[in-house]
Amino acid sequence: MPRLSEVIAELDALWPPERAESWDAVGTVCGDPDAEVTRVLFAVDPVQEIADEAVALGADLIVTHHPLYLRGTTTVAAGHFKGRVVHTLIKHDVALHVAHTNADTADPGVSDALAGALGLRVTGPLVPENGLGRICELDHPETLADFAARAAKRLPATAQGIRVAGDPDMLLRRVAVSGGSGDSLFGAVRAAGVDAFLTADLRHHPVSEATQAASSSGPLGLVDAAHWATEWPWCEQAAAQLDTISDRHGWDLRVHVSKTVTDPWSSHHTSPGAPN
Repeated sequence: MPRLSEVIAELDALWPPERAESWDAVGTVCGDPDAEVTRVLFAVDPVQEIADEAVALGADLIVTHHPLYLRGTTTVAAGHFKGRVVHTLIKHDVALHVAHTNADTADPGVSDALAGALGLRVTGPLVPENGLGRICELDHPETLADFAARAAKRLPATAQGIRVAGDPDMLLRRVAVSGGSGDSLFGAVRAAGVDAFLTADLRHHPVSEATQAASSSGPLGLVDAAHWATEWPWCEQAAAQLDTISDRHGWDLRVHVSKTVTDPWSSHHTSPGAPN
């Protein structure tokens, strides 16, 4: 069985920590470098449900996309929900490792996994300078409505579902995708000349401005999925990568992907609207 330090070295080769944004908090949060690793669990969020799942599974290592401590802290006391996660992990000898923006820009990375889940053919990065996002082609032209239905069918179900901006009957041939929050990428999307953009966490003002700009330069369809749903496919991709590494080294690791939905939204209601 490999030691934790050996597994982490391979994960850092997949997602080099130096590729992370300066504000990010990636790497190993807790764990003994000399501890043996036999079972690994991949998940999006390092929340209590995932820590409990790892303990029940008998995992020695959790790899998450989102950091536990994105901001600095002075305490890991169990009276705080993040501290309770740390206490759970240490008490049961479970290590935690994070690959966040360094996994976003990797090749393959988070957006490759998203494109694969949607059945799209990747032709290149959306932002060539850092490798963020992907430009993709459809095998056959389809309407924006059909593309949104494709996303709803192929991505994990969440309370939010899929939101769409644009003419549902417009035909799409080339689209851009970016896992996680993507409304800072509208400049790159316009420069790429794609027909639609699928991402998460789209806000009112950027969407309004993007659709208004598109009205003068050509239509642009927008598809807004839940943040968790757009990043969960990376867990399957990353698990497959670690399986390949394990086979190459003869480690015989047992690698799992959490199916626990940690998207924070729990329900959706359609408002009848206020009286005029």
